[in-house]
Amino acid sequence: MPRVSVLIPSYNHETYLPLALGDVLAQSFQDYEIVVVDDGSTDGSLKYLQSLGSRIRLFPQQNRGTYATLNRCIEEARSPLLAILNSDDRWMPDKLEKQAAVMDKNPSIGLVHTSGHFIDGEGNRLDSNPMGFPWPRTDQPNAIELFVRYNRIVPSSAMIRKVCFERLGGFNEFLFGLGDWDMWLRLALEYDIAFIDEPLTHYRVHATNASYQNQKMLIDECWIREHTIHEREADYWQRAPNLWGMRMALAHSYACLGTERAMLGRQKEARQAYWQSLRRCPWRLKSLYRIAWTYFKKR
Repeated sequence: MPRVSVLIPSYNHETYLPLALGDVLAQSFQDYEIVVVDDGSTDGSLKYLQSLGSRIRLFPQQNRGTYATLNRCIEEARSPLLAILNSDDRWMPDKLEKQAAVMDKNPSIGLVHTSGHFIDGEGNRLDSNPMGFPWPRTDQPNAIELFVRYNRIVPSSAMIRKVCFERLGGFNEFLFGLGDWDMWLRLALEYDIAFIDEPLTHYRVHATNASYQNQKMLIDECWIREHTIHEREADYWQRAPNLWGMRMALAHSYACLGTERAMLGRQKEARQAYWQSLRRCPWRLKSLYRIAWTYFKKR
C-alpha cells in the first residue's frame, strides 16, 4: 500500500492537467498513488487522462460538483495520507517529501499545509493579492481561532490523514465553493495543524475560479458562520487555546455574518448578528455603524 494518495478532482482543465500531473510524477517522494476523479469534463480532459493508462487510477463520473468529487477521491484512496491537488494548480518537487516527514514526526497532526504563490493562467507569479488576501498561513498547532475568522488553507497545499475524514465525515457536498473551510473548521476542532513556511504550492488564478462567483460564495460563507461556527460555539470555547482570543474571533465572525446577511438582503438578521458581535466586543464601533447602515441599505 502506498503511503500517500494524491487526489486530483478534474473538471475541464485539459490545458493544465499535464502540468499538474507532471509535478506529481517529478516529486522527490515516490511512494504514492494518483487518484483522479473526472467530474464529467466536456473538454478533452477525460481522453487525456485515459491515455495515461496505469500511471493513474481514473474514475470518471457524471458532473456532481467540487466536493462530491473530492469525497469520491477520498473513498477510492488506499493510503493513510491524502494530498489534494486541484487539476489547475502546481507543486514544487519536494512538497510531498517535506509534508510526509512532518506527519511521520508528529502523530497528533491531522493536517499539514504549505506556503505558496498565486500564479496566473500562463503560470506567471502574481506578487499582489489577486484573491483579495495574502497566502493563508497558520502560526500555531491549535489554530481554531484563526479558522473562526477566515479560511486559512489552500486545498492544493494540504496533506491530511485519511482517518480524519473517517472520523469527521467528508466535505459538505451542498456547499458551492467554501466546503474546504467548513472541513478545516471541523478538523481544527479535533486535531492540530502544521504549516511549512516554504512556497511549495502554486494556486492558479483565472476567470473560472469558483471564488469569483460572489453570490454563491456569499451564501456559503453565511451558512458556515451560522451553522459550522455559531451553532457549535461551546465546542470552540472548549478547544480555544486563549479565551480572550476566541472571544475576539467570535465577535469578528458575527460582524462578518452581519455584513453577509445584509448583502443578501436579510437586514433584520444582519442587525441581530451585529448585536451578537457587540455583546462579545462592546467597543467594536464598526458594528454600531453597520447596524445603522442596514436601515438605509436597499433591500
